[in-house]
Amino acid sequence: MMLHETWQDNDLRKVKVRHTDAEKYKVNDMLTEGKTYTVVNETEEYIFVKDNSGKVGGYYKTYFEDADE
Repeated sequence: MMLHETWQDNDLRKVKVRHTDAEKYKVNDMLTEGKTYTVVNETEEYIFVKDNSGKVGGYYKTYFEDADE
């Protein structure tokens, strides 16, 4: 089993998308500005969330802020 397949059930914290203005990649199809996502894994540079495709995707931390819940 691949490691990322075990992330599906992780619930580390909630983050809210601040913006989808990407210089290099098109992320507005996979993330919705203002929507809250559950973090399933995190590195120094990336946050991994279950995105709009229903799969886990890794995105730069600059797109997110902590969700107020």
